[in-house]
Amino acid sequence: MDEDGCSAREDVVKILTDLGVSDDYFLERGLVKYEDAWASDLVVVKVDADGREHELVASAGDAWQAMKDAAAVSGIELEMVSAFRSAERQAEIVRGKFQRGLGMDEIFAVSAAPGFSEHHTGRAVDISTPGYAVLEEEFEESDAFRWLIENAGTFGFTMTYERGNTYGYLYEPWHWVWSHG
Repeated sequence: MDEDGCSAREDVVKILTDLGVSDDYFLERGLVKYEDAWASDLVVVKVDADGREHELVASAGDAWQAMKDAAAVSGIELEMVSAFRSAERQAEIVRGKFQRGLGMDEIFAVSAAPGFSEHHTGRAVDISTPGYAVLEEEFEESDAFRWLIENAGTFGFTMTYERGNTYGYLYEPWHWVWSHG
């Protein structure tokens, strides 16, 4: 429960209702609702130059650091772009896209709805590397991406949204989720 006595589930239902979106739209795509798997033991794993904190659950944070260190030994620099996101932050992202005039199908091909984002679990990271645009498909052309394909599984990370994934999301070579533990 939050400070107003609302459960995470009630918060998500309200956010989706305010956005004019039904759970069914996402459930029919085979997406998972994460209200029972939201992060509870978050730790700060990175602070950006502007003070923005990136958090993961402790075990995922440890795995991220181990993977990042191993990549560095191989001459690969992995940069965390995004990690934990609350349902309200996810709603802000979606609201912004609606306000820019994007349609629901276009928005939800690239952004998860509040309550359906793997970022809510504190186990998902968006990754980049120097010299490549952040959160762009060109990341797949990087040595960092090739290193992740070959090594991320050793650290418990997998890429969720491969090309042609069944969830209806566009290909996201930068999005990886830790699934051990």
